[in-house]
Amino acid sequence: MNEEEISEEGDEMFERLTLVVDSGQDPYRIDKFLMNRIEGATRNKIQQAIEAERVLINDKPIKSNYKVRAGDKIIVYESRIPETTEIIAQDMPLDIVYEDDAVMVINKAAGLVVHPGSGNRSGTLINGVAYYLQKQNPLINEHDLSRFGLVHRIDKNTTGLIVLAKTSSAMTHLAKQFFDHTVHRRYVALVWGDFENDEGTVVAHVGRHQRFRKLFTAYPEGEHGKEAITHYKVLERFNYVTLVECRLETGRTHQIRVHMQYLGHPVFNDDFYGGDRIVKGTVFTKYKQFVDNCFSICPRHALHAQELGFIHPVTKQEMIFKSQLPDDMQMVIEKWRRYSTSVITS
Repeated sequence: MNEEEISEEGDEMFERLTLVVDSGQDPYRIDKFLMNRIEGATRNKIQQAIEAERVLINDKPIKSNYKVRAGDKIIVYESRIPETTEIIAQDMPLDIVYEDDAVMVINKAAGLVVHPGSGNRSGTLINGVAYYLQKQNPLINEHDLSRFGLVHRIDKNTTGLIVLAKTSSAMTHLAKQFFDHTVHRRYVALVWGDFENDEGTVVAHVGRHQRFRKLFTAYPEGEHGKEAITHYKVLERFNYVTLVECRLETGRTHQIRVHMQYLGHPVFNDDFYGGDRIVKGTVFTKYKQFVDNCFSICPRHALHAQELGFIHPVTKQEMIFKSQLPDDMQMVIEKWRRYSTSVITS
């Protein structure tokens, strides 16, 4: 099993706290009110969150001198990205699919961790984005980027589309869409086995494994973890493996990989969840050689974030982005297509 940075309980990078002001509450400044309600909160941090529009009252940003009223609905978005003292700007190739003053959409390569963490302060996507934006504006604060830029993430060895916010206002708008499950996310995965049905939905909580803390697992009864919903549809069948699309309704860490394992169809070559061995097929030596060759061509789990859609935080227009399958997955799919055809015709 390879090392993989896991510092979040989901792929969404912000937690949302919702409060409703009691009917008997006297008018009270919002920053002081939240200091009394949020454990460990300081006035400075709360004011920074208000300035970044991460505090909404009745779904609208407010000023620090706003006085709460009975019945006010308060939403606070809190970053789950670990505090870092410095983001190292590094020159690296970035496949930027779209960019404007508010957002960036990037097609992430395999093997690239999204955000610096313990043991990998450099060489991540955010290091590359920091360098790219610093070249545009030498005065940019990379620390702010690390805190406000990321709204969601995808796993190190998953390829595909990720959106970053370039302003605090855009971050809040995007974070709200992720929490409301209105963001369109379509993944393509090659998984082991043949499905009985052409489509279906997996509903099973996802949380850390009770014994192996680097792994996540499905809890169908919901006694652990957080609610997770994945809709899947068969795209193509190759006898021993199947190409499927997965649409995320929630965003939990390793959600697709865990849900596919739960169904008995681990993602092809997923070394965390049992996909890096022969799960379905024959005992013949030539078949084992074929599978090993496929593993060599795609030396990571075969999962790609192919489509990403959201409402633009400024223009309010719906935006949909698509990414072609990477070469390693495309080559392995073609090998399985030829193999399954030869088995049928032989």
